[in-house]
Amino acid sequence: MKRIFGLETEYGIAYTAGRERRLGPEEVARYLFRPVVEWGRSSNVFLPNGSRLYLDVGSHPEYATAECDALPDLIAQDAAGNRILADLLSRAQTALEADGHDGTAHLVKNNTDSAGNSYGSHENFLIRRSMDFSRLATTLLPFLVTRQLIAGAGALIPASPTLTAPSPNAAPGTQASQRTAPTGPGGTVFGLSARSDVMWEGVSSATTRSRPIINARDEPHADAEQYRRLHVIVGDSSMLQPTTELKVGTAGLVLDLIETGVPVRDLSLRHPIRDIRLIARDLTGSTELEGADGGARTALQLQGVYLEHAAALVQRGDHSLGDDATAARVIDRWSRMLAALESGDPSVMAEEIDWVAKKALMDRYLERSGADFSDPRLARLDVAFHDITPGAGLLSSLEAAGRVRTVAGRDAIARAEETPPESTRARLRGRFVAAAHAARRDFTVDWVHLRVNDHAHRAVVLKDPFAPENERAEALIAALAAEADPQAAVRP
Repeated sequence: MKRIFGLETEYGIAYTAGRERRLGPEEVARYLFRPVVEWGRSSNVFLPNGSRLYLDVGSHPEYATAECDALPDLIAQDAAGNRILADLLSRAQTALEADGHDGTAHLVKNNTDSAGNSYGSHENFLIRRSMDFSRLATTLLPFLVTRQLIAGAGALIPASPTLTAPSPNAAPGTQASQRTAPTGPGGTVFGLSARSDVMWEGVSSATTRSRPIINARDEPHADAEQYRRLHVIVGDSSMLQPTTELKVGTAGLVLDLIETGVPVRDLSLRHPIRDIRLIARDLTGSTELEGADGGARTALQLQGVYLEHAAALVQRGDHSLGDDATAARVIDRWSRMLAALESGDPSVMAEEIDWVAKKALMDRYLERSGADFSDPRLARLDVAFHDITPGAGLLSSLEAAGRVRTVAGRDAIARAEETPPESTRARLRGRFVAAAHAARRDFTVDWVHLRVNDHAHRAVVLKDPFAPENERAEALIAALAAEADPQAAVRP
């Protein structure tokens, strides 16, 4: 089995003021994207590593990985995005200081800002057009509702969830402007995910007024007769590579179950939107959820059913994760996480799972300080966990102390910063972008099209995301290479 995977991550911008005035996200974003605009004459570009980098609504930098057909490539591409953004941030900081600003700019890879606005981390999976989409949604939704138990980022959230949907008459929102629920009468608690409180539908093509768990908008970025793209927008931005691998890998295995026709009994939930909020506030996974069939199961039990089927699939070697070692690692981590929850001691997974690692840090602070979750310093710790600013975030110190595990090695990440995956269409796109820049040609590129904007209007359409080779694309790249200035192809 083969599948295309992709991640889209929106980053938050923060600015710590010095003696001078505080800068807003829009001002910092202009500094951040100045090298990008100079390089690509736009704040929306494709890079030589096959990825897309652009400034989204609400001044959120967004990095979309190149298409990957193996999970290890995706982990490296995602980590490369952090490195690329961190490098741009360092350059922005230098430019800010040169212009007399004495504050510090930050980038955070999380999903909620201090005002309660939510922004996304989206997963993309290529699926066959022949798949019954309604069956897919029925099978996948209970898994996604409960997945936060094993792969949530953890967050400080209101103790009491809001269960009333946004008014349809409210002003149109955006991915980056809808607010989470206000703090309830029970105060603040540590939860599995802040993202759960902004989900209002199971499946929908709308993403502004009523954000769904699965976005059903049909944009395959491939041959539409063969494929469609499954766009999952419920997940958290993961800081630990093992969490990213578990989050995407488990979802990929559940899709494999559906596509291979493995019979999975109906696990539909009667109240999935209510349940996703309840689960976010239960770190044990033991709250009983009402099934559409009238039965009751806990989040832990539901995850166990999916794990059992997925483990059998991997045992047969019938999966799409790229290699058997990766699939076995996903199953092993999934099993250990559920066992840790069942034992009542998830702390044994603190080196691998975001929410467990973050809670351990907060618990240590609470023990030392005697404070509670209303302490504003805990909110700062929450943000610091997601801070990718060089020398500022908690993750780099945890890695240096050997307190978190990694999946992608430094060499793999360094390669992913500069070069696309070798086994997908991204290979052609990345080489085309590098060659067009080196030849100083005006060009247009997206996920499917490559075009040189000259009198000949040379263009290539790449409908097969699994194809790393194409005669017409190779000829176009070769023609551009003949005109190349090697110094012009470097990414911003």
